[in-house]
Order: sequence, then structure tokens, then C-alpha cells
Amino acid sequence: MHILTFFVHLRSFMCNEFCTFVPTMSQYADVILPLPLQGVFTYAMPRESEIQPQVGSRVIVPFGSRKFHTAIVMRLHDETPSYPTKPISEVLDAKPLVLPEQMRLWEWIADYYLCSLGEVFKAALPSGLKLESESSVLLNEDWEAAEAPLTPSEKKVLEALSSKKGKTLASLQKETGVKGILPTVKSLLDKGAVLMKEEIRRTRKRKTKKAEADISPLPEGDASPLTPAQSICMQNILEQWKTKDVCLLHGVTSSGKTEIYIHLMQKAIEEGKQVLFMLPEIVLTTQLTERLRRVFGERLGVYHSRYPDRERVALYQKMLSDSPYDIVVGVRSSLFLPFQRLGLLIIDEEHETSFKQQDPAPRYHARNAALVLARQAGAKALLGSATPSLESYHNALIGKYGLVTLKTRYAGMQLPNIEVIDTKEMHRKKMMTGAFSPQLLSRIRQALEEHKQVILFQNRRGYAPVMECKECGWTPRCEKCDVSLTLHRGFRQMVCHYCGKTYDIPSVCPSCEGKNLSSRGYGTERIEEQLQAILPEARIARMDLDTTRSRQNYEQILHDFEEGRTDILIGTQMVTKGLDFDRVSLVGILSADQMLSQPDFRSYERAFQLMEQVAGRAGRKGSTGHVVLQTRDKENAIVHQVTRHDYEGMYAEQAEERQLFNYPPFCRVVFIYLKHRDESVVESLSADFASLLRRVFGERVLGPDTPPVSRVQMMHIRKLILKVELSASTTAVRQRLIALQKQVLLMPQYRSAQVYYDVD
Repeated sequence: MHILTFFVHLRSFMCNEFCTFVPTMSQYADVILPLPLQGVFTYAMPRESEIQPQVGSRVIVPFGSRKFHTAIVMRLHDETPSYPTKPISEVLDAKPLVLPEQMRLWEWIADYYLCSLGEVFKAALPSGLKLESESSVLLNEDWEAAEAPLTPSEKKVLEALSSKKGKTLASLQKETGVKGILPTVKSLLDKGAVLMKEEIRRTRKRKTKKAEADISPLPEGDASPLTPAQSICMQNILEQWKTKDVCLLHGVTSSGKTEIYIHLMQKAIEEGKQVLFMLPEIVLTTQLTERLRRVFGERLGVYHSRYPDRERVALYQKMLSDSPYDIVVGVRSSLFLPFQRLGLLIIDEEHETSFKQQDPAPRYHARNAALVLARQAGAKALLGSATPSLESYHNALIGKYGLVTLKTRYAGMQLPNIEVIDTKEMHRKKMMTGAFSPQLLSRIRQALEEHKQVILFQNRRGYAPVMECKECGWTPRCEKCDVSLTLHRGFRQMVCHYCGKTYDIPSVCPSCEGKNLSSRGYGTERIEEQLQAILPEARIARMDLDTTRSRQNYEQILHDFEEGRTDILIGTQMVTKGLDFDRVSLVGILSADQMLSQPDFRSYERAFQLMEQVAGRAGRKGSTGHVVLQTRDKENAIVHQVTRHDYEGMYAEQAEERQLFNYPPFCRVVFIYLKHRDESVVESLSADFASLLRRVFGERVLGPDTPPVSRVQMMHIRKLILKVELSASTTAVRQRLIALQKQVLLMPQYRSAQVYYDVD
């Protein structure tokens, strides 16, 4: 009996100690496909592959009759599905490309923002890591064949490619006869022989890494010492982090927030932690990167969409290596990188709308998703802004976040003086010169005489937002969208800013054949033209989407302005976002009314933020700056609050109104958009869906209504609003919405309709 008991215990011990180390072959893999489809898809494991897939690794799988995609393995198991499975075609990674922490963030984003895991996957990885049958490939004309030996399959693919026109992987496979085209193209991508069509190409002379290597880094930790006010501020942040994981730093413009960030980053690195420093706009990384690299040297990586895909892939892979970057500076997509020891997350200009992804899905807010990332990683988070979002400031006031304020500008500089000009009165007296009041022109001339610089803010690109026939009132509109066309004189075209379609400028009115066509309103292009005519001696540059389409362009514009080779910089929102120039003494806000008249419950908040931020570009060094604010509504409360730099007054007024009408930050808002090519169908669908929603959510549902732009790319649009209590379960809301969506789209008349959600 004792011997039998001994063997039973021995067998149990051996199973417990050794069974976990014996590799077992799972039969199936659940994978995420980069498609807007709910759920995961099950495939049989490859039996003859040299490497077996792991959770988080990439595999190539067939989908449908002819398509193939790069998928991410989410789960390995032996549960036989109820349907026949196809086998995995290829395994691309010996080690996971997506870490468990990343997968948890993907799942949260899909759940909270009401989208599929596949849509998150598509947004999270650089194009070079998610090849699919419809991906287009180009020959890299800068690549030299001697750089790496090629296999016969790779040679065939290169012979079929050109540097001018891309070819899809499906067509390449058909043309070359190479089986398993994806691994071949992946190998060519790794060697630099080919490029993905999505990447922005640059010549070899302009490679970023070479340019950055020329900057001699100072010894690590050699940051400028903090002022007494900054030191107190930093200590207060550290004190807040003892009890709260998130702290809001409310510091006025030019108060030296960046220097505090640098010292906090240095402290995190000394503790062996990684740092993610998020910025809202690519344009901000140019100034900041050089400043940070002088302090942190090669421990700093930069990640944003204007870098070529090959460089983004290289940075992603370095973050998975044994020697990842300690600090990453990036825009919203940087939160998807594989951090292994994230300890600090800084979100500068946290109020910026650029952190919110609009189209396509996932329509996530990078600030909120980043805070979830920090919580999951056990990291501390710092939100910084001179004009915090109402949501963040509310969370700080109720104690959810810590709150630290910095009310003084660096070196004792005063906030700029703001002069309000009533353009309605100026127009009545016929004193306006185009878009310029006499006061603004006088201030510009004075700044130029003193060898100072000027920033002019006009939040509308193009030459003019509207063309019009003076005889019959005809206005050109987009054929695909319910919007008027914007005149771009530099391109000699009219452009739809929604679908991008371009049209020739008509010489006669197509309605009455009259020749009296004129433009109405002012875009940045027209402002530049008028000002150059008024001040021919001034060196003027324009900074908007049209002039900054490539990375070199916006870097050159900023560099020229910083070096004093430009006197006046005219721009859209880009010029409001935290740029730091020593010589700017004057800022002109050409039309505050455009911002104040937007049909959005956040319009006043955003108008205050934009005007206060652009005003903060003036007088950062030397004498006190001056701001000329032109408006037709001089008595508007927001105008008075900007004049007094009164953020707290703006918050109090807007928060009271939001609470009265139950809008964020006192609830969550989900916009539900419905689209169909037939207007009568979408009208009926919106009514039926609203009826179903009200059965579940009651009076929380508003609409349907017709949005200001009710047709985009031939699709008619209707909108519903769902207001949800902050205490409500996001998962439960999602489950009910998706169930109701499936129910309504099963109706035959609605099967070709589209429904999507925009949360917060």
C-alpha cells in the first residue's frame, strides 16, 4: 500500500513539475483580421511550418475565395469549431509582434469606441507589418542591389516592379508565379528594396537619421536648471502622484512646462522606466525633438505618420528588442507601440482636438486611450495645457486627477496685451483693407520696423471658401458631397474639403452663362496674396495643409521662421499648437467669428482654446507681446474671457451650461451615424433605429436629425445622439447597441446601409 501511494504521488509530482514544459501542439488559432468585422476567426494550425505561431505573432491566412491577409494570433486552443476551418498559410514571426499589454489596450478601444478588433489592428501597426492582397508595392529607387543578396523569388518580384506605379500583391503573385508572395515581399521590405505605397517617399539626401545624427547630444541629464516656480511645480506633481495616477498641469503659455517634462523624464529613466511623450500635431515634433535629443541623445525615438513606413517599422521592432528606446516622442498612433517597462506618460496640449481620430475607425481619443494604457502598465500620467479640456479640468476639480497650476511665465514675462477690433464697425466705415483692419496693419508695420516677427491666424485654408455668380447667385457645389467648393487659386482648381474631388474653375456661370464670377470670404492663400500686395518688402510664409503635405515642407517653413528668414507666418490651427519662437511680438486673429459660429456644443470652449493658444505665441522672449483680435461680435463672452486670459471664467460658464443641458463632462455622448446612397432609405432607417433605441434607452436618445453636411461621397447621412450616464457600463451599452444594430440591418431594405459610432 505504501509503495502504491508512493508511485501515485510520484506521478502527480512529475505531471505538476514537468508537464508544463512539454510543448503541446494546439490544433487551432483564433486570429484578428484587419477588417471591420466583429469577433475573431478560427484557422487550423500549420503542420509543416518551421516555426509555430504564438499569441501575438503574425500569420498569413486565406479569407474568402481569393483574398489573403496578415492576421494576429489572439488565442491558441484545441476547441474544434462547428464549421470547417482553413489552415494558416504562413507564419511570419518566431516571437510575438503584439505584446499582451497591447492586446488588452486593443480590446479596451474596441469595446469603448464601439468598433471591431480588426479596425484597431489596422490602425495600430505600420503598413509594412500588415501586408494584404490589396497592398500596393513600389520599387525603391534608392536601393542598391549590392546591399543584400536576393533569392530567385525576390529577383522575379523586383523585375516586375517599377518606382513610379504600385502593384498589388495579388497582381504580383499572378504575374510572377511566386507562391507565398507575402513572405517574399516582407523580406524585400526588410532589405529596403521595396516600399509600401502608403509611405511618403523621400530622396536619400534627406534621410532623417543622418540629419539627426549630426546633432551632437549633450551629456545625458544636462538639462537646464528649473526656476524656483518650476521646481515647486515639479515637487507638487510628484506629491500628487503619491495618491493619484493622473495629474493635470495647468500652466499658462510660455510658463516652461517643457522644462518640467524634461526633468520628470530624466527621473523616470534613472528609475529604469520608459517614457511616452505624446503631442497632438506632427508639426510640434520638429522643434521639440532637437531640444530633447540634445538632452537624451540616442535614447530618444520619434514616431509619427510623416516618417516613411520603413522607419516606423524599424522603430516598432526596436521597441520589441532588448534595447528599446527609453523615450518615444509621437502623435496619437504612438500609444500603440510595444512598451516593455512604461513608467511615465506625458500628454502635452492635452486639450487639442487632434488627439481625436475622426475617420476611419477606430474613432478613439488618444488622450483617454493613453490614460488607460498608463493604468494597465502601472505608469504615472501627466496632462499638460494652458487651456485644459473641460473634461480634464472637471476631473481635476472633483479629485479624480491631481491638479497643479503654474501661473507665471518663464523669466517673469507678462501675458500679451489683447486689443479687440470691431470689424463690423470697420466695414461700416469702409476702413477695412481686405481682411485687415487699420489697427492690425499699423501693428504689423511697427513689428517689421523693429525687426520682430508676426503670426497671423486664419482658420480656413484655400483662397476663398465660396465662389458666386453675381448675376444669379449660383455657387459651385461638390457632385458627391453636400458642400460648396473651396477655391484654391494656387492649384487653379476648386476642391471639396470632404472627399478631395477637384474641379476646374469655370470661366462662365453654368446656370446663367454670366461672366461675373467672384470669390467670397478669406482663406490663408488669399490672406497671403493680399498682405504681399500691401507689404511687398515683407518675407511672408504660409503654413496650412496645402503647404505642409510633406515632412520636408513643414520642417523648412518652421526652420526659416525660427532663423528669422521669414517675417510673417500665416497659418491655420497649426500655428496655435505650442510653437516657441523668440522674435514674435505680434499675433493677429483675423476672424474670431468663424470659430464662435460652429454648430457644436464645444464650439465656445474650442474657440477660447484656439485664441488663447495662438495669443500665447506672442512675447515669449523680450518685451510684452501684443495680440489683435478681429471680430464682428465684440460683446461675446468668450471674447472678453480671452482678453482677460480668464480660463476659470470660461470653464465656470461653460460647465454650468453643460450641466444644465446634460452634456460632457457630466455624461458620455455617443453619436450614431447612419449612411445610405438613397436618401429615403436612410431617412426611414434613422426613424426605425431611433424607435428601437428608445425602447432600451428611453429619453437618453435624441434625434434623428440631418447634420450640417448631410451627404459625403454620395452617401446621405443622418445622426442620432445617445447620452449615457458616467456610471453606466460601457460593455453593456456596447452589447445593446450592437444587438439593436444587427436587428435593424437584418431588415431587407437596410442591408446595404452603414451604421457607425463616434464616442465622446
